[in-house]
Amino acid sequence: MKLQLALDLVNIPQAIELIKEVQEHVDVVEIGTPVVINEGLRAVKEVKDAFPNLTVLADLKIMDAAGYEVSQAAASGADIVTILGAAEDASIKGAVEEAKKQGKQILVDMIAVKDKQARVRELDEMGVDYICVHTGYDLQAVGQNSFEDLRTIKSVVKNAKTAIAGGIKMDTLSEVIAAQPDLIIVGGGITSQEDKKSAAAQMQNMIKEAVTV
Repeated sequence: MKLQLALDLVNIPQAIELIKEVQEHVDVVEIGTPVVINEGLRAVKEVKDAFPNLTVLADLKIMDAAGYEVSQAAASGADIVTILGAAEDASIKGAVEEAKKQGKQILVDMIAVKDKQARVRELDEMGVDYICVHTGYDLQAVGQNSFEDLRTIKSVVKNAKTAIAGGIKMDTLSEVIAAQPDLIIVGGGITSQEDKKSAAAQMQNMIKEAVTV
């Protein structure tokens, strides 16, 4: 079980400063979609150059031209690239093929997928590396979370690893850990805290304790 830090509302210098604070307590750093929109793939490159030992995820939420977009993210230093579960099968397969060629990984974001159980079965067979249930900002605002969805996908997935994102904070982390995803993605639960290093360390310790039990 790994901890991923999601960075969405920062520029490149802010991202690098924040990662410096918490790097010893996180496994993956996500360059979020808003950062990519504002800064381009340069953000991925600069973070990877600054922290070569950290796994860097480019949250591109690819919907089309998947092979090309994965190749560009890989060239910028991304270790993991995201594609939407709602994308066409041809796009998913193209992303997986290019990622394998580049020695990278694909995470499928299940945001807005209605029949998650059926789609997870299909995605699992296509050879994706991670399948992530994700409660986006707009649904978090009305009190939704992805805990039940995580249990649903874990019941059907056979090959891919599982991930969960969206609104995870210290007081909900134990419930997430109990569902045993492979990757726990936290944004504001760390970045909005006054002592970010302490928040990340506490979360990492909770995850490690659960893994060793």
